[in-house]
Amino acid sequence: MSLRLSEGERLRAWAFVRDVILGRLERDPSGPIDPRPVPSEVRAFLARFDFDAPLEPEEALRLVVEGLERFHVHPDHPGYVGRFNPAPSDMSILADSLVAAFNPQLAAWSYGAFAIEAEQRLIREFGHRFGFPAASIEGTFASGGAEANHTAVLLALTHGAPGFPVRGLAELPARPVIYVASEGHHSVRKAGRLSGLGDDGVVAIPVDDRFRMSVDALREAIAADTARGRLPLAVVATAGTTGSGAVDPIAAVADVAADHGLWLHVDAAWAGPLILLEEKRALLAGIERADSITFDAHKMLAVPMGAGILVTRHRGLLRRTFAIDTGYMPPDAADAVEPYAHSMQWTRRAIGMKLFLTLAVAGWRGYAETIRRQLAMLDRLVAGLLADGWRVVNDPAAGVACFVDGTGAVPDDRLPALAAKVIESGDAWITHARIGAGRTVLRACITNHRTREEHVDRLLEVLGRARDTESRPESAVPAGHAQRQRGI
Repeated sequence: MSLRLSEGERLRAWAFVRDVILGRLERDPSGPIDPRPVPSEVRAFLARFDFDAPLEPEEALRLVVEGLERFHVHPDHPGYVGRFNPAPSDMSILADSLVAAFNPQLAAWSYGAFAIEAEQRLIREFGHRFGFPAASIEGTFASGGAEANHTAVLLALTHGAPGFPVRGLAELPARPVIYVASEGHHSVRKAGRLSGLGDDGVVAIPVDDRFRMSVDALREAIAADTARGRLPLAVVATAGTTGSGAVDPIAAVADVAADHGLWLHVDAAWAGPLILLEEKRALLAGIERADSITFDAHKMLAVPMGAGILVTRHRGLLRRTFAIDTGYMPPDAADAVEPYAHSMQWTRRAIGMKLFLTLAVAGWRGYAETIRRQLAMLDRLVAGLLADGWRVVNDPAAGVACFVDGTGAVPDDRLPALAAKVIESGDAWITHARIGAGRTVLRACITNHRTREEHVDRLLEVLGRARDTESRPESAVPAGHAQRQRGI
């Protein structure tokens, strides 16, 4: 069997894949959301692939589809409300297929001009919506928010010490420090490690009772580090923490950054797209003052993973940070971005095409309506939780609800077991988290554009049954409980 299929094999293979994809898009996925595989089971299944005895194309595809169905969590299921993993849009799936077929090489502009310009168009458009001056906007697509946050740390270092790309941390007069809320994403800590600051160079700032960065604590930490001879370099405000969806007081953090000459990065990987909703922009007030912003299209914008984006207001800084002269790259194109000289990656995939094609068809209004609908489903969930005796312990305005049992029947430390019962039902997928001072909560967010009222109501029913069995494990669940109907 060669790498090139015959015409008949190709047609049959594509027909099979088409039917699989359309089947998932046209109906709710069947089977459990989380099949709970174990390593030995997965490895035994993979043993059916013998590379010394190649399979026919259709049989190989059939086995791979079976493996994907049996051994993966399915975030495209409308009952999945656990993490920031979306059901991808139709156009984003088509876009990824086209990118795979054409395989544009996004290192040099001359190799992938259309895909590169499409990405730059998106960066300018989003930068404008975040409030950056048009002439200053620059950015790059990344593998995800972690790479985008790492990029921001490197930009901060180059901005604070122009010789950093050559001399490294030796260019700085003292040991640099970055500040992020204790609820912020741990990719900032990893970025500190990878940039040479180490864990000690990333200071966790306590949060208030809404799980937001304490601005007073930030000022105190900066003063303490300055007194110790350290160099405050940057502060990361989070817009939509992973645990509770909290949005730091960006404007107040921006004031502190301005007072001390710090780089202000906003990690808006989750909540950044709320900028598309007029009624939610106040949550992100102050984001226009950021030096750089991270947001992920593969969360609220319903495209396949991964699609992180870094936008900055400092035109030219990406190139100063990442450009390296080589003898094998083509000459730079005039008035164009050369991705290899503007990002951590060199040759890479056309990451942005799935967002570009989705936006081209849905438009800004379509995206806004989709996000608004998902937030409405979360509002419905919150209302149902409160009506059923659960207690919501966070502000769900950014699309994340954290809750505990308000009846006292299930203590917080039993909530992980309750979440496991919900998953075992096969009808819904939810998770638990530790937030604030370590309190365990159940956590929900809705990133599936196909999640509707009936799926939310089903989750509420499953949660009620799980609470019954967790609080009274020795007794049977009342027969009529699962049949309770909720008004629309």
